Amino acid sequence: MSALSSTDAKAFGKVGVLFGGRSAEREVSIMSGTGVLQALKSKGIDAHGFDPAERSIAELAAEKFDRVFIALHGRYGEDGSLQGVLEQLGIPYTGSGVMASSVAMDKITTKKIWLHHGLPTPNYAVLMADTDLDKVAADLGLPLIVKPPHEGSTIGITKVTKADELKAAYELAAGFDEEVLAEEFVSGRELTVTVLGRGKTARALPIVEIVAPQGNYDYQNKYFTDDTKYYCPADVDAASTAAIQRIAVDAFNALGCEGWARIDVLLRASDNKPFLLEANTSPGMTGHSLVPMAGRAIGLEYADLCVEILRGARLKIGQQKK
Repeated sequence: MSALSSTDAKAFGKVGVLFGGRSAEREVSIMSGTGVLQALKSKGIDAHGFDPAERSIAELAAEKFDRVFIALHGRYGEDGSLQGVLEQLGIPYTGSGVMASSVAMDKITTKKIWLHHGLPTPNYAVLMADTDLDKVAADLGLPLIVKPPHEGSTIGITKVTKADELKAAYELAAGFDEEVLAEEFVSGRELTVTVLGRGKTARALPIVEIVAPQGNYDYQNKYFTDDTKYYCPADVDAASTAAIQRIAVDAFNALGCEGWARIDVLLRASDNKPFLLEANTSPGMTGHSLVPMAGRAIGLEYADLCVEILRGARLKIGQQKK
């Protein structure tokens, strides 16, 4: 992998790669951030790692980074809180701004916005301690999916196949969130679409299809085994590919995302209708991650992808969208 010219590399200034953090996805974030840090250094960029769980905001300010690459996942890094800090410090950063990060991190709010924009997403219910779970099972049908709306990497998620399993599934998810999301189960192919850019310039990369053992794309199969199979570009006809990519870009823009994000989609087996599941505004960049895979499908190698994402780093508050 060739480095950037010294002039181009120096133009980025001193770069911080933020990873680790305090969320339940800390382990994955460390893997992502380590990869990004090494990639940027391989391009001759003056990049430095920074773990917000181990160092203070004052230390972040003292580093005087010219821009930062956010490789944090989950709470405190992907939810708008850190983005707000960076806006206050005046440090340009990768990915979405405060509002879009916060909204996309909340799967319930995300679904409401997508539905408002007429975008397809599975039917759902919000579960609380006093919710009539039998009624939810009757309304949504079985099986259904129960998940904490503010977690990622399949943390706290359960596929409920019997009504008497719903209470335990709720209690598991409620360990992470006060409100819990119950979602209609859509049987079909699991796809994901990386979107780069912002606004009218946003573009979708080739679709990745995920085929996990017994259809169980859980935390272990995501990051620590080689049993899950990935196909990129996915074996989807041209018209359906274009439609899915268009829906992914529309979903990205409806939430106000920018820079980069990964939009997860289910393609229903019965009629090939796509359904939006969630948006990840700081996707994984590990050896098993899907964004680098989509980049490679168009000849964009890992380090070049990291540079492209870094190039889009900017402050968002008060900036005019173009």
